[in-house]
Amino acid sequence: MSLSKFLPEDFDENAVIELIAGKGVYPGETLRKLRRHNLNVKLIAIEGETEDDLYNQFSEEDRARANVGQLGRLLKYTKKFGAKYAIMAGQVTPKKLFKGLVPDLKALTILATLKERNAETIFGAIANELEKVGCKLLDARSFLDEQIAAHGFICGRKWNVEERHLLHGLKIAHECARLDIGQSCVVSRGSVLAVEAWEGTDKMLERAGSFEAKDSLFVKTVKPNQDYRFDVPVIGERTIRKLAASNILNAAIEAGSVIILEPEKTLELANKHGIKIFGI
Repeated sequence: MSLSKFLPEDFDENAVIELIAGKGVYPGETLRKLRRHNLNVKLIAIEGETEDDLYNQFSEEDRARANVGQLGRLLKYTKKFGAKYAIMAGQVTPKKLFKGLVPDLKALTILATLKERNAETIFGAIANELEKVGCKLLDARSFLDEQIAAHGFICGRKWNVEERHLLHGLKIAHECARLDIGQSCVVSRGSVLAVEAWEGTDKMLERAGSFEAKDSLFVKTVKPNQDYRFDVPVIGERTIRKLAASNILNAAIEAGSVIILEPEKTLELANKHGIKIFGI
């Protein structure tokens, strides 16, 4: 039985996997799946992002910390661990890519070659550097197959968003993703209330909720040529709480792409708040 359909066909189960962990529950969820399969996991914790509880689950020889911008340190420990694979899980606070970023010489060299600076170009460049030291960056959906959003009604009593309004929201979300603005939007009866940019989903939902519009719909999608090694969209309990606080009770998420974190807890919370989720 395959460990995950998102892994390369020649995946080596005996090799070392390096978990590059950002913030939130996503890294911990990935770690549990990796250990469930008895895989050999090492940790690179992002300073100020990775939760201490996750860091403390590793012995000293199996973990390391690196600040955002310390690409040289990341590569150093990748070689020390002998990692054949790496997997990125969890967000890095967006503003850290602008304020307080102190790139080392290796990172400065890479950044100087980039015409555009966004998640795709920055993490794509990191992936290339990992490849040079013999470490392949895996699809970030790996091992989470059962948590990928399915097509159709996922939770809630009744999906009553009109098809034309759903298609409008999907069009806006896809266009924003294509232009690399963000991967989410909120619409209401054919009007655009808010689109996601660098501030992230939570702040966008707060803005959208301030309009107190009826039948608001949250849509989360992926880029047309999404690189699933990083920046994979997720929803979890935090998203549900933000939706509830903003009185946005309808959510449409891209089936086959968006990860539902801790699905039992997340969907239970959605049902509690009357939030309906549909996989598109």
